[in-house]
Order: sequence, then C-alpha cells, then structure tokens
Amino acid sequence: MEERLLNKKYVFDGKGVLALVGGFLAGSFLVAILNVILMFVFNINIQYEDYYLLVANAAGFLAAIFAFDYFVCRPSIGKKLNFNMSPTNLMTYLLIFPMMFGMMLIAEFTTSLIPTTGPFFGEYYQYFTDLMEKMTSNTATLIFLAVIMAPVFEEIVFRGIIMKGLINKGLKPKTAIIIASVIFGLVHGNPWQFVGAVLLGSVLGLVYYKTKSLLLPILLHAFNNLC
Repeated sequence: MEERLLNKKYVFDGKGVLALVGGFLAGSFLVAILNVILMFVFNINIQYEDYYLLVANAAGFLAAIFAFDYFVCRPSIGKKLNFNMSPTNLMTYLLIFPMMFGMMLIAEFTTSLIPTTGPFFGEYYQYFTDLMEKMTSNTATLIFLAVIMAPVFEEIVFRGIIMKGLINKGLKPKTAIIIASVIFGLVHGNPWQFVGAVLLGSVLGLVYYKTKSLLLPILLHAFNNLC
C-alpha cells in the first residue's frame, strides 16, 4: 500500500477547491481576530498599517497551501507538497522574457478596449480604482506585495497546485492551462485585470508545463507586475 501511495499524484477537484478557499478564509480570519484582540487589549488597530496588507495576504495564501497539503495531498499520496524551483538554461530566459513583454503589450491593448464609462462600467471602474488607491499609500509595501509576494504565492497556487492537479487528474495540458488561467483571472474580481491575468496565466502555464519548474513562471510574473 505504501508503494502504491508513493506512485500516486495529487489531483485538483472539488475537495481541492474547498481546501484552498477554506484555508484562505481561515488565514484571513485569524489575522482579523488578532487585530480585534489587539484593539481590545492594547488599543492598537493594525488594519490601517501598511504591513497589515502583507500579513493578511501571507496568512491567507499560506493557510490555503497548508490546507491543500494537509487535507488533499498527504491523504492521497502519503507525502507533503513539493514544488520544483530549479533554474533552466540561459537561452530559455532570453527567449521567454521578450515573449512575455509581447504578451503584456497585447494584454494592455485588449484591456484598453474594455469601457471605463457608462451606467455599469463607469461606476464599477470608479469603485475598483478607489479600492486600489485605498490598499496602501506606501510604494515599498506595494512593490513588495506585487513583485515578490504575489508572484510566489500565486504561482504556487494556480500553477503548482491547480494546473498541475488538473493535469494529474487526466485533463489535457492545454485544457488545464486554460482553466487555471481563467480561475486566475476571475479571482482578480474585475474585467480590466481579468484579460491581462488570463493572458499572463496562459503564458506562465505553458512555461511551467515545458520547464516543470515554478522558478521561471515566478520570475516572469514578477517582471510583469513590476512593469
């Protein structure tokens, strides 16, 4: 039985969805509870501190990854999640980064076609813009969140867990890449980031499938967010 478990691969299904979503909500909830305790005991509200955004995001993603590992991966294959972060050859980097820049231009053009005015899009766009502006006024915090934390956590979840789990389940790589990319776009919660996120996810998914390593997708994701 132990030998059969070692040869098995984890899959992404309904149980995986519950683990990721439940883990993320639990991690975020724990940070919120901690803030409430600090408010009542020490009269300190960290919700408006710049580092609160970093802590809340880290707690949510780490809890989601842990939940998938503990409730899905270990029971099904008998070992913990393991992500390949090995580098690839220099020529691959030289070829992939220009391709990524081209994708960014296409995404920027396509996004510009989505209306930002009107009875629906106008109000939604204004709400989204105001929400983004209220996230943080600290440039260093925003850069750390977008260029370091988001690429690492999001690539682990969307490529390393969801996409790989769908392929392990028997889906064709192309289908798994598309599904993971669409989910990646949907979680951004607005049509202006959806288009870019789906295109970005498609490129990152293809790169991950070809290299079998998360390192290059993480670097490309960071490059995209930095630009």
